Amino acid sequence: MDRIDLFRIFTRVVETSSFTHAAETLKMPRSSVSTAIQELETRLGTRLLARTTRSVAPTPDGSAFYDHCVRLIADVEEAEGLFRRDGAGVRGLLRVDMPGRIGRLLVAPNLPSFLQRYPEIDIELGVTDRAINLIGDGVDCVLRIGPLSDSGLIARRMGELALVNVASPAYLARHGIPRTPADLTDGHETVRYASPTTGRVEAWEWMENGTARSLTLPGRVTVNNAEALVACALAGLGLVQVPPYDIRHHIAAGELVTVMPEWQAEPMPMALLYPHRKHLSRRLQLFADWLETLLAREMAEGQIRPPSAIICCRSSSCSS
Repeated sequence: MDRIDLFRIFTRVVETSSFTHAAETLKMPRSSVSTAIQELETRLGTRLLARTTRSVAPTPDGSAFYDHCVRLIADVEEAEGLFRRDGAGVRGLLRVDMPGRIGRLLVAPNLPSFLQRYPEIDIELGVTDRAINLIGDGVDCVLRIGPLSDSGLIARRMGELALVNVASPAYLARHGIPRTPADLTDGHETVRYASPTTGRVEAWEWMENGTARSLTLPGRVTVNNAEALVACALAGLGLVQVPPYDIRHHIAAGELVTVMPEWQAEPMPMALLYPHRKHLSRRLQLFADWLETLLAREMAEGQIRPPSAIICCRSSSCSS
């Protein structure tokens, strides 16, 4: 068996923690996977995998070798794809993480088109509002919203996420409709959003003459999850600032109402973060291109602003 095929089988076993699952995703007999691992261990003269009745995990040597295999496979895929633009023959597992509601409302419903276009690429989609450690959690790329910090990762900008001010009709009937930020101090409340990573409660923000302004408003309920934020707004517990895609159907149904459209918060940058571009796999490139196209379609509907270039993640707040 070709060495690069042995490397691919080994990495798939490590990624799935199972000989059986690896064999299923590679569409080959389990016995062939087991034979390939034995051949690889014999060639290298070391044990790569620790096997138990329930799972398979890499040994210390296996973990070190896995990192080398990933880089080698990426280099081979890049070489193979130099003259191919359609993604034909690209295969493997891609681990992606992104905020919960973007994953659920935008990405997951459109994933069939990606999987149909690239039938040999599998996606492991993580959806959480918590900032994960990309390297430590073994994720290939993460979609993050907000300023980026110095993480040593590469950030491919995916546009800017606009925010709108909304509240339920019941809330507005009780508290009145605010017309300007000055009205917010007259008995209004917000559903307070606390960062699930830092615990910091976000202030109410708006742009005024090109300058970002903020105001700390009272609120009896604090949440750390976007789903809960929208649910509390629907329950009439206060004003919230959310992306349009989050509440589009609630607006159409009259369950939420936009307020102060001239006083919206500054849009938040979106970026796809991944390790150094030198070892960027072809499947990750294809997914990034697909995701950018998907978000561009949402931008065309007035939800997100256009993207710009690839930047190195060296400033502000990287959620990796």
